[in-house]
Amino acid sequence: MEQQLPSSLKQSVMFSHKVAQLSKALWKSVEKDWQAWIKPFDLNINEHHILWISYHLDGASISDIAKFGVMHVSTAFNFSKKLEERGLLHFSKKENDKRNTYICLTDEGHDLFLQTLEAYHPDTYGVFEGALPIVDLYGKFPELSEITSILRHIYGPDFIDIFEKSLSKFNDDFQEKDGRLIKCEKKANYSSEGA
Repeated sequence: MEQQLPSSLKQSVMFSHKVAQLSKALWKSVEKDWQAWIKPFDLNINEHHILWISYHLDGASISDIAKFGVMHVSTAFNFSKKLEERGLLHFSKKENDKRNTYICLTDEGHDLFLQTLEAYHPDTYGVFEGALPIVDLYGKFPELSEITSILRHIYGPDFIDIFEKSLSKFNDDFQEKDGRLIKCEKKANYSSEGA
């Protein structure tokens, strides 16, 4: 049985074009600002994104990096390999899973990632500046719940769950002090796990 579409073909084309055009314009702004942000660290966007994901998903597989980074597996692997050659990532295999390659940040990679966060200046980011009138009007940044819902249906709930967990981890791991992001000191976790 064919699924009944809730809108006309004309509405579908108009919606698809609207999303494509707005997404492309938004990405162009994000891309320009992101490249300028990380240029002093000799990183490209894929490399910085992999460092960011590796920070949040400590011990992630290349497949996880590709899925959450919305990139092809070969792209995730090749850029991760470049980061490994720079001493920023460590590749490993698990005893119980020899098929997948896992990556972790090295101490140098962790430090470089934190340096990139410290170098972030909101006033040089066009999307941030563009959202300020909404913040002034409503007192908060846009929630983007409709976009999140669309992406949940495209990429699945795991994608959004990881995204939300990464935001929560970032919120828990960093505090703002004197206009800078500072990593919070974590108390030792003495769980009985593995004991």
